[in-house]
Amino acid sequence: MDTNTPAPTVWPTLQARDCPALIAFLVEAFGFVKTAVYRDGDRIAHAQLDWPEGGGIMLGSHKPDGQWSRQPGTFGGYVVTDHVDEIYQRARTAGATIVCEPAQQDYGNYEFVAADPEGNLWSFGAYRGEPRT
Repeated sequence: MDTNTPAPTVWPTLQARDCPALIAFLVEAFGFVKTAVYRDGDRIAHAQLDWPEGGGIMLGSHKPDGQWSRQPGTFGGYVVTDHVDEIYQRARTAGATIVCEPAQQDYGNYEFVAADPEGNLWSFGAYRGEPRT
């Protein structure tokens, strides 16, 4: 296996009305890394944004008649990070809509929630899930 290829993970997908603008926002506001963008004319056919701490997302321009069509603005994702406060400040500075301020949750997570310009919700927290038994 190529050492530059990440191990298998879950990669959520979403579509956007203005995919180039959403990509720029996700990079600036949250810190995703733009890894690949494939265009089909003025549309984004496929883009890969990596999360620096592992995994990432895939997205593209909304294609209502497409076989894999998702309604823009309906995505919700949880992103694991050891840097909740730094990402919160970055998101605020970039103009993200903060839905829930950083807070400690009853089950032990520390997280905040923000909306992107398309209306998708992003939760950033330190909770990595429960160990498998």
